[in-house]
Amino acid sequence: MTEFSPEEIRTAIEKTHSKKALREDSITNEILQRAYRQFPKLIYTIYNLCLRQGCFPKIWKRTKVIPITKPGKEDTVDPSKYRPISLIYVGGKVLEKLLINRIMHYLYTNDFLNHNQYGFTLKKSTNDAAIAVKEFAEEGLRQGLITIFVSLDVKGAFDAAWWPSILKRLQDFKRPMNLYNLTKSYLSQRTAVMTTNTIQVAKEVSNGSPQGLAVGLDYGIFSTTLF
Repeated sequence: MTEFSPEEIRTAIEKTHSKKALREDSITNEILQRAYRQFPKLIYTIYNLCLRQGCFPKIWKRTKVIPITKPGKEDTVDPSKYRPISLIYVGGKVLEKLLINRIMHYLYTNDFLNHNQYGFTLKKSTNDAAIAVKEFAEEGLRQGLITIFVSLDVKGAFDAAWWPSILKRLQDFKRPMNLYNLTKSYLSQRTAVMTTNTIQVAKEVSNGSPQGLAVGLDYGIFSTTLF
């Protein structure tokens, strides 16, 4: 498989927000950007070694969960009042971007994506989906037909994403082996950690997707079957 190019890595680093991934290692995206400018070959080598060996470093799969209270639910004791926000190491966030960009490029260039998919699709947005629905309804009216619109909102869809199914679909697409191995490594031995006051709880995660780029991974692969 073609290695990550210097341009791919530079773009992934630049598009990662500098103030969102401060973790135990104290490395922000700003620090990583400076490191890349000073030692581009070193950073280039690290990410391409991950790709060649199909290895997503274990430390980058450790997620810090921060519970944020939803507006208007401050006084309730229902656990659902919290919206969990996941923070990951900035190095892992960049590798996530590199991985999902490669997967989506592979699916797009091989025409695996359904043409009715608008989310996480190049040159498409939810506005395009709304316009398509509007045009469909207007055409029905012009022909004097009855148009029925059904909207589904699947609660917790990404929370219940089943990793073996994701890997099976990726395998069916005859993907490059290193890309598959890196994805398999990414979806294994993940740990979520939450700290409240003096208590810290760590739990191994075996399904769902951490907030951020992995949502695109789930959506991009599953949408080829759902639509």
